[in-house]
Amino acid sequence: MAENVKQFLCVWPFVLKGLVSTAATVVIFFFLVACSSLLNWVDIPIIRGTTFGQAFFTPQSSNIHRERIVYHLNCTNITQKCPDNYPTSFEPGESTTEVCPDYFRWIHQDLKQWETSGITKEMFERGIPGADNRLVIVNGSLYVEKYRPSYQTRDVFTIWGILQLLRLYPGKVPDLDLLFFTGDTTVVMKRDYEGPNATAPPPVFHYCGQKASLDIVFPDWSFWGWPEVNIKPWEQILRAIKEGRERTKWGEREPYAFWRGNPYVAADRVDLLKCDRSDENEWNVRIYKQDWFKEIGQGFRNSKLEDQCTHRYKIYIEGATWSVSEKYIFACDSMTLMIKPVYYDFFSRSMVPMQHFWPIRSENKCRHLKFAVEWGNNHTREAQDIGTAGSRYIEEMLAMRNVYDYMFHLLNEYAKLLRFKPTIPPKAQRVCAETMACSNKDLCKDFMVQSMVKSPSDKLPCRLPPPYEPEAIRASLDAKEKIAKQVETWETEYWEKKN
Repeated sequence: MAENVKQFLCVWPFVLKGLVSTAATVVIFFFLVACSSLLNWVDIPIIRGTTFGQAFFTPQSSNIHRERIVYHLNCTNITQKCPDNYPTSFEPGESTTEVCPDYFRWIHQDLKQWETSGITKEMFERGIPGADNRLVIVNGSLYVEKYRPSYQTRDVFTIWGILQLLRLYPGKVPDLDLLFFTGDTTVVMKRDYEGPNATAPPPVFHYCGQKASLDIVFPDWSFWGWPEVNIKPWEQILRAIKEGRERTKWGEREPYAFWRGNPYVAADRVDLLKCDRSDENEWNVRIYKQDWFKEIGQGFRNSKLEDQCTHRYKIYIEGATWSVSEKYIFACDSMTLMIKPVYYDFFSRSMVPMQHFWPIRSENKCRHLKFAVEWGNNHTREAQDIGTAGSRYIEEMLAMRNVYDYMFHLLNEYAKLLRFKPTIPPKAQRVCAETMACSNKDLCKDFMVQSMVKSPSDKLPCRLPPPYEPEAIRASLDAKEKIAKQVETWETEYWEKKN
């Protein structure tokens, strides 16, 4: 109470400034205190450390301020049932919204195969064998039916992320029924649904897609934390990386390409090991193999992402498929050397070579990496600009507000396609913040609390832009290919001069 009164004293003089004199402000304040039992204004909470900034007051035409809802996590209930008092409606204080980032247009593309037919119950059920979980939203509550275990806590933090979306926009997410696969490889392949006798593909949500698949791409679990490898929720780790990269300015960093990770999850990564410095070759690459069992035993002493912004260039290479390391690599503001990926996540399709990253061909990657580093060290301003643009894209486009808005629009557009009414499956369990965070412990619980949405949003989601025209997609792909060819030409000339 004392803290609230102190904050009240700080806020109200600014609210009343220009309307009444300082003396009148004092009089009005004590009048409000005397009437607090009736008006209940004094105990309006001022929220600190909320996910999306400081607390706000929403001005109304009657000059009465709406009290902001604050979510409380109550872990004292032994049975940990979901409370019945969650808000079910959403009343934003701001009526205008901005247009969503351009990469939101891919939502339309990912759902296009059901644009005409919609999603029937039969299509849905054919996707169950390829899913790990079924998630159902009915009247703003989330229900989960698990089909099989997920790797580590991928499913747990994915579900947690969807819960936070429901808390951010209470009552706005429509009823829906979806299937989720939490593994690495894509599961709905185009080749299985082509030809005159082909059936419509089942809708399965997943963390990545590729040209040959029809998986619906969704933000991965690590935005809310990855406790098994001690990676904090996105907002916290991004803040730490930004602080870490300031410790070593770009020009003072090692003039080499850096990669740290587990190479033994993909043949392409094993091939990358050949590029490490040796007595025979200097490819301008520095590779550090990550032994996660050893790191766990040492308290993750050598795997802190904020300590890995020490080289001018960082390598992104896929693992079994896409890798969640992508956003952490780009955040360092080193120039990212992207070994040509097969897979994409929800935000990467709008990134442009030589604007956000340097493209590297997979074959003979050591030679390509050596040339990229040589070019960057001879064009330091241009290389630094590419690194800065890449990190800015990640910081701005992947602000958690945008991540949640992408989730919102994807789920909203998906729900429009359903040709059946979502109902709660008999084996599904209702989940909420209390059943998830309170039942966990150690880093799992810590990361949930850190990433928890503490109040409904003060504004509507951004406005979803229209889909790309097919010509625009082809033009974009052609432009990227042209840029890659230009880089290849530079490299050919480089090696010809070397020889």
